[in-house]
Amino acid sequence: MTSRCSMTETNPPPTTIFLKLGGSLITDKTRVEHARKPILRRMAREIKAARAARPELRLVLGHGSGSFGHVAAKKYGTRYGVTDREDWLGYAIVAAAAARLNQIVTDVFIAEGLPIVSLPPSASARCDGGRLSFLDTFVLRAALEHSLVPLVQGDVALDTVRGATIVSTEDVFIYLVREFQPTHILLAGEVAGVYENPDLSGPIIPVITPGNVAQYTPALGGSHGIDVTGGMIGKVNQMLGLVQHYPAIKARIFSGVGHGNVQRLLIDPDAEIGTAIRY
Repeated sequence: MTSRCSMTETNPPPTTIFLKLGGSLITDKTRVEHARKPILRRMAREIKAARAARPELRLVLGHGSGSFGHVAAKKYGTRYGVTDREDWLGYAIVAAAAARLNQIVTDVFIAEGLPIVSLPPSASARCDGGRLSFLDTFVLRAALEHSLVPLVQGDVALDTVRGATIVSTEDVFIYLVREFQPTHILLAGEVAGVYENPDLSGPIIPVITPGNVAQYTPALGGSHGIDVTGGMIGKVNQMLGLVQHYPAIKARIFSGVGHGNVQRLLIDPDAEIGTAIRY
C-alpha cells in the first residue's frame, strides 16, 4: 500500500544564482549615457521565462555602469580616492550617473512584469582601501524570501582610507557569496566569452582554471570603451580568486547579445556557452 506521504510531490530545494548584465551589454560604452533599451527588454523577458521554468530559483541580479558611471568615474578618478571639494563633487556626479542607469533598468524590468527591487550599494557600502568590507544585506535577504529579484549595481562607496571609491558589481557579488551561497555566477556581456587572442579573434576559451590560466594570460586584454573596474582581465582574476576560496561555485562569462543565452543559462547554468571559470 502506497503511503500518503510518498505520493506527495516535493519541490526542488531553492537554488541561488547571481547574474550580472554587463555595462557593455546594456549600454553603448562608446556613447555617453546611452542605454540599449531593446536589449534590456529582451533580458527582462528571458529572465521572466527562466523564473517561470524554475520556480525554486532565487536570483540576485546586478548590472554594470557602462557609459553612465564609467565615463564620470574616469573623469574624476573616483576609484582611486576622494580628497578635495572637486573630488567630492565628482563622487556625487558619479553616484547620480549610476543611479540614472539603475532607474532605466528598473523601469524597463518592472514594465515587463519582473518584481525588481533596486538596492544601490552606495546606501550602505563601506570600503577599506578599495576593498568592500561591509554591505547591509537585510533588505536583500527579505526580497529573496518574498520571491522578489534584488537588483544591485556598480556604484560609489565611502572608503575609510581613500575617502570614497568605486565598487563593481563583481565586488558586490563576491561580498554576498558567503551569506547567499550561489551555485553559479553568470556574467553576461557583449562578447561571446574569453577569446584566445586579445583582438577578439580565434576560438573562445572553453574553461579557465587556476591551473591553466597562465597559458591564457596574453589573451586577457581590457575592455572596449571606458571601464574603470578592470575590464576582462579584472573579471577573470576576480572569478578565479572566488572559485579558489569557494570551489563549489562556478562562474561563466558569455554573451547576452545571443538570443536565449540568458534564459538558457538560468535554466541550465552548466550549458556550454561562453567561458566557464571553475576550480
